[in-house]
Amino acid sequence: MISLPAGCKAYGSRATNQDIRDWFSNWTIDSNNIQLILVLAGTKTSEIDGISAAGLTPISRRYTALADAELFLNGFKNEPKWPLPALPAGISPALISHVAAKLLRLDPLIISAGLFERPTFPHLLIEEDSFGPSNCISQGKSMKKSRVNNLLSKSMLIGKDIKKPLVITECVPGGTTTAQAILTGLGIPVGDFIGSSVIEPPLELKKNIVQEGLNAAQLEESPLPEDLMAAVGDPFQPVAVGLLLGAREAEQPVLLGGGSQMLAILALAITFLKPEKRLHFLRGVSIGTTAWLAEETNAKFTGSNSSFVNLIRLVENHLNIEILAISSGLRFHESTKKVLRDYEIGYIKEGVGAGALVLLSQLNGVSCRELVDNCEKLIDQSGIKSEN
Repeated sequence: MISLPAGCKAYGSRATNQDIRDWFSNWTIDSNNIQLILVLAGTKTSEIDGISAAGLTPISRRYTALADAELFLNGFKNEPKWPLPALPAGISPALISHVAAKLLRLDPLIISAGLFERPTFPHLLIEEDSFGPSNCISQGKSMKKSRVNNLLSKSMLIGKDIKKPLVITECVPGGTTTAQAILTGLGIPVGDFIGSSVIEPPLELKKNIVQEGLNAAQLEESPLPEDLMAAVGDPFQPVAVGLLLGAREAEQPVLLGGGSQMLAILALAITFLKPEKRLHFLRGVSIGTTAWLAEETNAKFTGSNSSFVNLIRLVENHLNIEILAISSGLRFHESTKKVLRDYEIGYIKEGVGAGALVLLSQLNGVSCRELVDNCEKLIDQSGIKSEN
């Protein structure tokens, strides 16, 4: 039996010895041979009170993606253009992603699609700034279908041109709610299992917003994925789906960095494929996430399984597919920094590809102790006060 790195766990119907062996062959490679893409996007869904903890106020959440990307790229600067928004507790997972990406010596590509402000750091603008964030999903008219198709086609061309294994990551405040809307619109009853950046996920609020949007959209019983994204999606989704479809057409393996948002991307991509093409497609796709997200449990609904395990099973059963997801081994129980130990309480769980990048670091021989030490050193350099 192949052993995953320390603390890592595999989930899904493809969590078999052979599938993990194949996964190792795809990703136990020099990090110079990996293409990393971070997609930044915005949705006005994030401005609903209580929907997200990626910033204490609706206004601050407009700039979370920019602040996270700046931290991810540069670490802490004395005078960042986009200061991190205040959080209820903890610290942005972009800190973890920065540490892991630096250890891997990765050169990320940032794609901007639908932000409130244009980034001031190097990025690929995949559409005009004037489009801005998508509308709140409660309207049932998040984006025009022409915009969705444009994002899909452009990102698919980018994906087809990739010559390396691809890691897709994201920062989209409000993105778990749009992911829930997509999966619900596909007919998958996920409302009790999708978490949030909020320590106590606002399940009823999210269900109500999703249902309001789907009711307003008046979609057909089995909507086309483009129509569904236009109704209750966000700009990240067509970009990520296009990248995924294009990269797999180019026969590159793809690691999706995240949780429920990446399950939504995978489900959308599958609906574009004929049934006979799905098995080969999935053989090259996996999800990488953090232990905090993978082990999150809502005791009222999940029973003995985590919410993430239940989500995977629901998607697998509905689409008749098999999924492989792997969580990284990083934990902060013994950290000297309270903002890191807050992860273990349930504040913040994933984002900016933290789980996938830690996982790749571990595959490249980096220990969890080294990752913790580097995260703590970065906090010391930042000047952020962190109680012991």
